[in-house]
Amino acid sequence: MPARIIQTNTTPFAKVAVEPITLDIIENALRNARAEMDAVLFRTAMSPGIREQHDAFPMIANNDGKMVVGQFGSFLHGFMDGYDGTIEEGDIFLTNDPYSCGGAVSHLNDWLTMMPIYRDGRLVAWAAMFGHMTDTGGKVPGSLPTDAAQIFEEGIQIPPVKIFRKGELNTEVLNLLLRNCRLPHWNRSDFNAIIAALRLAERRVQEISERFGVETFISAMGEMLDRNRIAMSAIIKMFIPEKKAYFEDYIDDDGMGMGPYKIACSLWREGDKAIFDFEGTDPQSIASVNFLLNEEMFKMFLGAFTINLFDPQILFNDGFYDLVDVRIPVGTILKPQRPAALSCRTHLLGRIFDLMGGLLGQGAPDALNAAGFSDSPHLMYSGFNSAGEWYQLFQIGFGGIPGRPVGDGPDGHSLWPAFTNVPNEYLESYFPMRIRAYETIADSGGAGLHRGGNGVHIAYEFLEPGDISIHDDRWLTHPWGVNGGAPGMRSTKTLLRADGTTMNVPSKCDRVKVEPGDILHFNTWGGGGWGDPLKRDAALVAKDVERGLVTSKGARAYGVVADADGVLDEAGTTALRASMAASRGELPLFNRGGTIEEIKARAKAETGFDPPQAPKFKVFRKKTMAMAAE
Repeated sequence: MPARIIQTNTTPFAKVAVEPITLDIIENALRNARAEMDAVLFRTAMSPGIREQHDAFPMIANNDGKMVVGQFGSFLHGFMDGYDGTIEEGDIFLTNDPYSCGGAVSHLNDWLTMMPIYRDGRLVAWAAMFGHMTDTGGKVPGSLPTDAAQIFEEGIQIPPVKIFRKGELNTEVLNLLLRNCRLPHWNRSDFNAIIAALRLAERRVQEISERFGVETFISAMGEMLDRNRIAMSAIIKMFIPEKKAYFEDYIDDDGMGMGPYKIACSLWREGDKAIFDFEGTDPQSIASVNFLLNEEMFKMFLGAFTINLFDPQILFNDGFYDLVDVRIPVGTILKPQRPAALSCRTHLLGRIFDLMGGLLGQGAPDALNAAGFSDSPHLMYSGFNSAGEWYQLFQIGFGGIPGRPVGDGPDGHSLWPAFTNVPNEYLESYFPMRIRAYETIADSGGAGLHRGGNGVHIAYEFLEPGDISIHDDRWLTHPWGVNGGAPGMRSTKTLLRADGTTMNVPSKCDRVKVEPGDILHFNTWGGGGWGDPLKRDAALVAKDVERGLVTSKGARAYGVVADADGVLDEAGTTALRASMAASRGELPLFNRGGTIEEIKARAKAETGFDPPQAPKFKVFRKKTMAMAAE
């Protein structure tokens, strides 16, 4: 049974005409309120993941639950469809269970809060916010176990619950949740900060309603949704063909020796509607790399991708959702069945953006982006320090953004545009570590007319005994180049022990013991290149060499001859480019760096790791289907 909304005033809202200037004022007031929600949260949270890296996502929605302003799409439909209870004034809801809300959140670390906003007894809007908690229990610090086979191993599951009931905090439930976390003081602080952000949104909605009237406010939100729908309708008709397009990409492995896992999607248009069909995607995994992809979340990804590509001035919201049909087969790695583990879903979540780029760009190659830093690699470091105090770090790494039609990909950036890095000074002040290097990796971005962004090398020196976990991808497959551009460099992780020995570390692993003096060299991957490298301005390549972004050897991938200081040899460049142009064949639309078998052989030679084996789908499906039936 869906949720029941209780209102003491059931008078329907009258739709009124909204003057254009009034509409712009309300739109910008809501944009500002959304930004203020972030500011309140980031200034009052304690965990570096939220406070420093901004791993949190706000939203203000209309009374129907459609996001009007926000960043990560509407969570409310999945919640209201799965919550069997009442929604009343003063309530605030909390959940982190993906299976209880149709994937509105996608792993247990994300604590999602939702607050109905009432005025004069009527529901006028919603505020929502979720943030990534550093820990929520489970079998490993950080609550992201690579080897989890069931969600029960990943931490405490919170079905939708009234954490505030008619304005009163449910302290017993909150204390129960905090008891199951390794960092209860961080979780409490982050939770309070999230609630403060909701309260701020409520105040701003009340102020706008007071100034312009409730009917005008409600009607303005409706028009903001309609404007988005009109804009997205034009984009869909213009850029999505009726002829079916197909694309596939992979995550490399599951940390348990199996992979790669394929995500496949077909795209076409029927009238005004875009169809995305994920038939052909691999079945769910035995490990925790599954991603319960909510259909509305995918629509949000699509909207964010296309709006930023075609017209960033369009207000991004849920208004266009009825123009998109998303079909995800049940039992696949994008629609796993409970109790499949979900904690390490980040790799698939990020790879969806590469998939969309490959799909949407085939009909308009000049607008096609290469593959880039489609992930949020994690480093966790925890243990007891010499004073007997528990420390626990969760940090998100950055990498190379792909080459684009408009220019080079930025170096050392996040998949999520609003994320920021954790300052090294913060890390060294609050955790027993020293940052020995923090730099971009020369030549890691794929060569092209527009160079792919470089990945990042961070050298962490550990000062106390502890355990580390690493969650990353693209150690096997390359971020592909497009329109003749070369693929980017893959990721590597190397641990230099204090005794001088060196070991390559897998991209997905937990419980790696470290001792004082050990140094982890954490190298992320670069973005793919865009366009013919031989057409890049040779002087610009020489400037990249001078800046340390490309090496003298790497410049030859562009047909450029330059010394280590970036001094250009024009005659040598002309000769090299002529030779390369004469000896190569037709430039491919997508350059993945070879076949899967060729890529596996190179990865084995470079890392020493055996390539992953074909996933054991049938064994896992038998077990999980039986548990789901119970």
